[in-house]
Amino acid sequence: MSVETMAKSQSDSKIKMIETVRNSIRDVPDYPKAGILFRDITPALSDSKVFGIIIDLMVEECRLYSPTKIVGIEARGFIVGAAVAAKMGVGFVPIRKPGKLPAAVHTADYELEYGSDKVEMHKDALDNSDKIVIVDDLLATGGTALAACEVVLATGAKIESIVCLIDLAFLPWRKKLAGYAVKTFVTFDN
Repeated sequence: MSVETMAKSQSDSKIKMIETVRNSIRDVPDYPKAGILFRDITPALSDSKVFGIIIDLMVEECRLYSPTKIVGIEARGFIVGAAVAAKMGVGFVPIRKPGKLPAAVHTADYELEYGSDKVEMHKDALDNSDKIVIVDDLLATGGTALAACEVVLATGAKIESIVCLIDLAFLPWRKKLAGYAVKTFVTFDN
């Protein structure tokens, strides 16, 4: 088999994997409030084959950056991020909602497509020797990811990439995250 044939076969396989994941994502209208179409990954996570595909796709991308730790954003970022970190043999650091972490924290505010919130991360979770990939389930406005970047950077760690399963391409995350390497797998245009 030629190199070109192998590359095409791998590309076709990846396209099929991504389509399998896409078909496992459920649309939930009017959640968490009227007018929002929520992309629910729980059906994908409940299928071991699909969950495995998600983790394999994310691990393949994260390995490009040789991170020392994976940072996951509450809550679905914990699910995929912890699995990615375990498979890669690196540590996992959670970014949580306010009041959930017991030690001193860095805090950042952010805007959601349907409100505002804060995130926190332990001040001693990372240091300037760490190379980080931030992992989450989806990118929408980019506010949560940008706040995650803020708390990571406050530790002196270097952000190598942001890796998310879903891209809500019709929302403005690209402008907010323009300075970062970002990878997504499943795109929704509306």
